[in-house]
Amino acid sequence: MTISSSPIVPLLQTRLAPMRRQSIVYLLIAITFGLLIGLLPLKSAVTLILGIGLFLLALIQPLIAMALVLLAGPLGAVENFRLGGVLFTSSQLLFLLTVCLWIAYGIIRRRIYIPSTPINLILILFFTVAAVSLINAPSLRIGLKEEIKWIEMTLALLLVTDLAMNWRAIQHQGRSDLSIREPGMDTRWVLAILLIAGMSQAMIGIWQFGLRGDGPDHFLILDRFYRAFGTFQQPNPFGGFMGITAALAVGTLIGTGISLFFDLQRGKRWKAGEWLWLVFLIFASITTGVALIMSWSRGAWLGFASGLVVLIFFLPKKRWKGVLLIVLGLMAAILMVRLDLVPGAISDRLVTISEDFKVGDVRGELVTIENFAVIERLAHWQAGIDMARNNLLLGVGFGNYEVAYEEYGLLNWTHPLGHAHNYYINILAETGVVGVITYLLLWVTIFIQAFWLLKKIDWPDRGIVLGLLTAWTALAVHHFFDKLYVNNLYLFVGVMLALQQIIYLKHDRTIR
Repeated sequence: MTISSSPIVPLLQTRLAPMRRQSIVYLLIAITFGLLIGLLPLKSAVTLILGIGLFLLALIQPLIAMALVLLAGPLGAVENFRLGGVLFTSSQLLFLLTVCLWIAYGIIRRRIYIPSTPINLILILFFTVAAVSLINAPSLRIGLKEEIKWIEMTLALLLVTDLAMNWRAIQHQGRSDLSIREPGMDTRWVLAILLIAGMSQAMIGIWQFGLRGDGPDHFLILDRFYRAFGTFQQPNPFGGFMGITAALAVGTLIGTGISLFFDLQRGKRWKAGEWLWLVFLIFASITTGVALIMSWSRGAWLGFASGLVVLIFFLPKKRWKGVLLIVLGLMAAILMVRLDLVPGAISDRLVTISEDFKVGDVRGELVTIENFAVIERLAHWQAGIDMARNNLLLGVGFGNYEVAYEEYGLLNWTHPLGHAHNYYINILAETGVVGVITYLLLWVTIFIQAFWLLKKIDWPDRGIVLGLLTAWTALAVHHFFDKLYVNNLYLFVGVMLALQQIIYLKHDRTIR
């Protein structure tokens, strides 16, 4: 029998034909990119290679694309400043791509899981109230833009929760159910994405404060340093971001440290990866904490300090121990002040926080260089309260504070700052009593879920929840002085919410 008559030959031809076609396609693609890289300048070529590599990684795992979104998010303020206002920032375009990848990923897996969590219904309710408030809004376009922010936050929550969980179908009491497989590493990956995004901004802020040597004149402090502001263009929202990230890092670090203590007590040895994770958490806590101080933001400091009090209170499972720890902590703080262990510039800065809570009519108030910032903030509070008074039920329209300010602004304060510098007054002015109640209900639910988890779960996940609770407290307190849903930070908050839902879903079936 000759070789040509063998059935192996046509079989090989059948198998090799598509392989040849694929090889030709791959070869053409390689030649095309090789020519592009050869013809482009070095910087452009490196950018192209990195872009292609990251895109391919994102195709494999869309969570990588979400990490890029969080890294690029704070660049939005710089992009808007230098480009004179853009319709979509790079992070928003990346997020749109990530959502498309998530949908495609779900189609390939033949499943997109929408997690059933306690906050889903309340988020939908808030969207609805915010949308209804736009019926008589001065600017529907601006209102829809603000509404889209919250939709993106919710999509980030659902997307990360789905992608970060390894699900498998099982039979549970006669019906198909979902269970989690190896969720611990996934929790760490999501946490690492959040902390790396915060650390990238912290490094920029530390450089701006003490290493760059110059900066905007109005950011000059202590006659030699400049307030850190990252790529936020303003120190206060940057400080808020650092406070939230530092809170998350510190809580997780404490939980990991306690786990290490118990493991050593049991004689369990840690692997190299676990030690690296501990070192990473220490580095994240230090860098974001230092950047928080360098922001010189009183609101961020107060928010973080309030978060630490909550963390200390909920650290032990028995509340009386938490109260004892708080008392000891306060005594230690007073002792440090008495012994002049707290730098005078920082203590003086903290003392002036009480000025921001001044209430009353500021019309005709004598304005000086020292009280300008305080009076300006109070004037915007007053304008927001007047908006709510005249539009009590549904406000002036979601996102429309700045548009409506022209009608309600005080005589000597005609320039709007974009928001009321108190988010509770801001949301009251824009969505009325119904909106602010719905917003508060949302965050009460988030806090209650965190409290419930702290009662039920153990370390190290308990430490992550402690960090989240500390971060939620920092965000809630800082919102008395500012608005932190800016510069794509709402996407960061959405991923943090996803992290809490992952832990909730992970333990929900095991602790009932």
